[in-house]
Amino acid sequence: MKIRSNKIDYLMEVLCLVLLVGLTIYLGISWSSLPDKIPAHYDFAGNIDRWGKKGELLIVPIMSWFLYLMITGLEQIPSIWNTGVKVTAENKYRVYRVLKYMVKSMKLIMVMDFSYLTINSLSGKSLPGWFTLLFMVIFFGDLIFWLWRLFKVR
Repeated sequence: MKIRSNKIDYLMEVLCLVLLVGLTIYLGISWSSLPDKIPAHYDFAGNIDRWGKKGELLIVPIMSWFLYLMITGLEQIPSIWNTGVKVTAENKYRVYRVLKYMVKSMKLIMVMDFSYLTINSLSGKSLPGWFTLLFMVIFFGDLIFWLWRLFKVR
């Protein structure tokens, strides 16, 4: 089954690509001026709890690109998605439409989070204390919202 993309799908896709391409360009431009040691890990409160070599900065953007491409590929094969609800001829479009929104929004949240973490590490600062909690609220709030919609449409 092919689920047609709409304007919201395209907007989320463009935002993901703008963030990833922008982050990659920004990292490339600033590479030579980066210090040899950068924040490599943060605790729950946002404090730096490990410093690493600047080469470690490449891990998160590479992982972001990899996950983005894998999720984008999996979006094209809805027949392998675990819907969590019984899919019938009557609800098939609605179920897969909700799941497509969920996958795209989760992908955008992941890209935004990883981009922010990388840019923050480039600055050499601790994360704001609210960052982890806010990310978790947004991530799980989005997940709960789409699951609620999914069980509502079945």
